[in-house]
Amino acid sequence: MSPAHGPCCPPARRAMLRAGLAACTVGLGLAAGAQTPPPAGLDTVQSRRLRDWLVVLIHAQLDSGPSPRWTHRDCAGLLRFAVAEALREHDLAWRRSMGLLGKRLPPDLDPAQAGPLRHAWRRADGSRAAFVGALELVQENTRLVGRNLAQAQSGDLLFYDFGDDQHLMVWMGPYMAYHTGRQQPGDSGLRALRPAQLMAWQDTRWRPSTDNPNFRGLYRLAFLAN
Repeated sequence: MSPAHGPCCPPARRAMLRAGLAACTVGLGLAAGAQTPPPAGLDTVQSRRLRDWLVVLIHAQLDSGPSPRWTHRDCAGLLRFAVAEALREHDLAWRRSMGLLGKRLPPDLDPAQAGPLRHAWRRADGSRAAFVGALELVQENTRLVGRNLAQAQSGDLLFYDFGDDQHLMVWMGPYMAYHTGRQQPGDSGLRALRPAQLMAWQDTRWRPSTDNPNFRGLYRLAFLAN
């Protein structure tokens, strides 16, 4: 039994990325070498606020079930959704729609810093878009922190590579959260595991240990200050 059920990045898409999709710009209508300039990253204060919002938003999905605002439900989709919602304004209508009225919430991020980052994931061809898969998300939008869980901060990603399949989990502090990529009646596909549970998982490919070649390490969103 494994914690996930199915790839977050389909094999065909993964092969394209690893072959160097950045060179294949003609069909996308991009001139060779044309890239969207990167938005500025978040400063230290805004980075802390984003991390706090990610914890609130992902915990709310685990606690109350997936929000109707979250439409593409898999492991990468969970992070894309949480980042997009964290970077926006959280007015009364939004808090009501998310079931967060009366909850203690972090301060909003500075719109001048947050706005340009929303729906602006870097893709392998250098463009930016609202959608990236798990492999593209990690390769183009994060930096490697290491392979020791003691290095993790809230919102960091545990990345697994199984060749044809990739999978992400989000570090939440006391536990890791993720989506299996599947849902059915009575099962939202959302999961949460404590580090000790995962380190003792029967299928050793899922253990986030330094001697597991399938665990590629902890990755941090590139626009975070630290």
